[in-house]
Amino acid sequence: MKVVIGSDHAGYSLKVKMADHLRTKSYEVIDMGVDTPERCDYPDYAYRVAKAVSNKEADWGLLVCGTGIGMSMSANKVPGIRAAVVSDPFCAAATRQHNDANILCLGERVVGVGVALAILDSWCAAEFEGGRHADRIIKMMSIEEK
Repeated sequence: MKVVIGSDHAGYSLKVKMADHLRTKSYEVIDMGVDTPERCDYPDYAYRVAKAVSNKEADWGLLVCGTGIGMSMSANKVPGIRAAVVSDPFCAAATRQHNDANILCLGERVVGVGVALAILDSWCAAEFEGGRHADRIIKMMSIEEK
């Protein structure tokens, strides 16, 4: 499984820890930056990750900023992206199971490392349930065409 990741300066530390965690679980991790905690603009990294997921260069993406909100809003501008910002393991699983989310967004200033890793594990273990949820995803994604 291939995962593309990115962060801004406010999410750099957590991104590094989450990438290491994914590698211990045998995920292939492609880091799109940042490489230092120097100030930068989150939309640049959200776009890189979202574009890679949209182009099927990775199975899913992970974005981290201060709250996860800016990353989520930016990534969702790319067609085909369903980025979800979550702060607990239940929502992480639900957004995969019901919304077929393809990018997980987290806030380093919102969740601690332990909770972030629990969220990540929950996300990784969940699968899209299809069925009635698939019809809703089709409706959601058709909004991009309007």
